[in-house]
Amino acid sequence: MGPETLLFSMFTPEGRVNPYPALAELRRTEPVYYNAGFNTYFLTRFADCQAVLTDPEFLVPDLDWCAREVPDWRDRPSAEFFYSSLLRSNGTDHARLRRLVGGAFSARRVAALRHTVRDITARLLDDFADATSDGGSADFQELVGYPLPVTVVGHLIGVPVEEQRQFHGLGQDAGRLLEPVRSPEDWRRADRAVVALRAYFTGLIALRRARPADDLTSVLLAVRDADDGRLTETELVDTLVLVLIAGFETTAGLLGLAVHALLAHRDQWDLLVSGPELAARAVEESLRWDTPVQMTERIAAGPIDVAGVTVPEGANVTTVLAAANRDPERHADPDTFDIRRDDIKVLGFSAGLHYCLGAALARVEGAELLEQLPRRFPSLAASGPPRRRESISLRSFEKLPLTANG
Repeated sequence: MGPETLLFSMFTPEGRVNPYPALAELRRTEPVYYNAGFNTYFLTRFADCQAVLTDPEFLVPDLDWCAREVPDWRDRPSAEFFYSSLLRSNGTDHARLRRLVGGAFSARRVAALRHTVRDITARLLDDFADATSDGGSADFQELVGYPLPVTVVGHLIGVPVEEQRQFHGLGQDAGRLLEPVRSPEDWRRADRAVVALRAYFTGLIALRRARPADDLTSVLLAVRDADDGRLTETELVDTLVLVLIAGFETTAGLLGLAVHALLAHRDQWDLLVSGPELAARAVEESLRWDTPVQMTERIAAGPIDVAGVTVPEGANVTTVLAAANRDPERHADPDTFDIRRDDIKVLGFSAGLHYCLGAALARVEGAELLEQLPRRFPSLAASGPPRRRESISLRSFEKLPLTANG
């Protein structure tokens, strides 16, 4: 098959289940592949993707880019939010916003959250135990995979537990912004979600002005009110929206993908049952084997050589993280799932200036789940076909039916 056929096979139902053979062939035959339809250079080798992600001359698409490429962006609340956010800003704006939020995800703060993550995980596994106590099955994503990261990030931000359930659907709708191609329906859903989330956090900020608490909302509000130049009111609201969405969407994908991979490789699940100390390594291997974020894009600030190909100024480059993580030049025998694998290095959380602030917290959530789950449910097994999310960029399960007594 030619490179375009290989690329487009990823978007078929079969390709969504397993895109990796096609990606491996694309990486072997045309590792720097320009596709005119998408108007982007697709990179599939680990070294090339890492080089682009860590090179400051490759920028994220920002509000200036959006103004050129999305002519009606002013009529789209989601476009204005997304392309001016921490995730899609460059230079001094990005450095300023990252500095303000970074403290919430410091090693000290994440360590302090570990006991909270442990308790939340245990409570949610209690719910799963109750749901499967009659020997039947239950949807792992509904009971654990989504609620765990939502509850953790809600705790971090200061969202009351009883108000967190609404965020699942809103987060998924806002997540349509990560798709490389967006339909009118994608924009409509994203706009509606961003408007609703902005309204919610405007209300939470007003509440915290009256009653401060030990949470990220109160911390950022104090910065905003103490020094008007460091954080605008809009940036305050939008930063909380972004932390919420980014804090659970990809982590929920990681949790479901990790559990599915382990149960599909029963020998690896059995290793984890007998050796819970392998939980953290199982998280890394799961991220390598089936990363929640399939690809991410950059814009060349000038003509730049990538593996012998000159990428022109302003060109779009898509780093296919899913292919990079299975590059045999970086990980030997890459199609083998092995939680004892040494020297794992993944690009699932990006790299360089835009390395994911929440990576350490996501890893803590994954490790805590994979330590508790096999201990409580050693006979856990799939109880029916899972349903995957319909997405090109994000890889996760909508439903993952499991039984505790497989």
